[in-house]
Amino acid sequence: MPLEENNYVYTVIQDKRVKMDKSIKHQLLIVACINIGQVIVGYSVGWSAPIIPKLQDPDRTPLPELITDFQASWIGSLLYIGAMVGPYVTGFLSNLIGRKPCLIIGGILNIVAYILVVTTKNLAMIYAIRIVSGLGMGITIVGNIVYVGEIASTHIRGILLTSTSIIGITGTLLVYSVVPFVAYTTTGYIALVISFAHVVTLMFIPESPVYNAMKGDDVGAAKTLNLLGRSSDVEKVLETYSSKSQESTNFKDWIEIFTIKSNRMSLFITFTLGALQQFSGVAVVLFFATSIFELAGSSVRSDIATIIIGVTRLVSSLIAPLFIERSGRKVLLLCSMTACALSLAVLGLYFHLERIGSHVLDNIGWLPLFALIIYFFSYEAGFGTIPNAIVGEMFRANVRSNGSAMAITLTWLVGFALTSSFAAMVENLGGDVTFWIFGGSCIVSFLFTFFCVPETKGKTLKEIQDMLS
Repeated sequence: MPLEENNYVYTVIQDKRVKMDKSIKHQLLIVACINIGQVIVGYSVGWSAPIIPKLQDPDRTPLPELITDFQASWIGSLLYIGAMVGPYVTGFLSNLIGRKPCLIIGGILNIVAYILVVTTKNLAMIYAIRIVSGLGMGITIVGNIVYVGEIASTHIRGILLTSTSIIGITGTLLVYSVVPFVAYTTTGYIALVISFAHVVTLMFIPESPVYNAMKGDDVGAAKTLNLLGRSSDVEKVLETYSSKSQESTNFKDWIEIFTIKSNRMSLFITFTLGALQQFSGVAVVLFFATSIFELAGSSVRSDIATIIIGVTRLVSSLIAPLFIERSGRKVLLLCSMTACALSLAVLGLYFHLERIGSHVLDNIGWLPLFALIIYFFSYEAGFGTIPNAIVGEMFRANVRSNGSAMAITLTWLVGFALTSSFAAMVENLGGDVTFWIFGGSCIVSFLFTFFCVPETKGKTLKEIQDMLS
């Protein structure tokens, strides 16, 4: 090959690399703006764990009366009431006004929730905080999954989708690390600053190219795809998601979730995986982490143990993005579920020894913390992060918001049932049987993943739909 020709080829390759680097930077910057909202999601999830002890302490509560254990369980579980409504708001509005406005609405609701924290006067306001916070959380989670799934390049889509879970864990760690040591109202001011930053940054992100194509704005879709470094996908996206091929009503979109085979399979897979995820007891442990350590009589201080759990979750969640595009989704899920089942079995054994009054407990007061560290390390390395990525890859474009909303809210309904009945389960079944049930669900999850969950690594959204059909 002549020298001039060789230099030309080299220059072209270098130009492509520079453009690719810039495009990935744009995608990362946009997802970083999105993920500020995930910090608040994690903050809201973990908020009840250190707050409940404050509300039961006469020196730290902002309420005129101390709350009961029954009221505490509702403070934990009411988050799910709002969270179950939020995704349907996203499902309805995302195809009507766009993905970006839905994200902004979710951010504004989070601001409202934490203004209520700062101005709390009675228990009814605490309940309202949890419901409004859950509503903002539901809109934010589904909006993020849909939006990131539509802007991301195929080769990094799994990484960007799992990043939303990782940042959520960071928010929970922030709660565990800071909230036990500050005043009740300060917990609201911290979240308000983050929520305002979230809404401001959302003003600068582009609308989803898929939404633009669905609304017939081919120029807007092409412009955004070029910005994202996906110029080679312009023709494919416009052809797949054009306004003519996506003409439908919101009612028809809901019907298509059940009448089109790929959508039915998507709903079955995402809901079942999410329900089994909840049955592993993760929400129970997150909402009542401090109380569980006190219940177990652990030799490690409950507030310190909770922080250790938060750090473990954050560190282990970094595993999934490193391997999700190498080993694939299924392998990580299967390994994660196996370790979760074993750690929950050990935690159940500890409670069983406590029930029978075994003297062995004097020497293993560290075991509850050790078991939960292994559980969360395993959970966040796969089971806790990958289902979100799978939800973002499922469903056809016109039903992606509605389908994701339905799958997630059905999942949260299971979570609400578990969190609201946790106290009764421990009282009637004992801590041992309760955590053995959670461990058993991890075994069922393993079998379901092995036989029913498809591998989506390296496949475009259209290829995944063709596979499910």
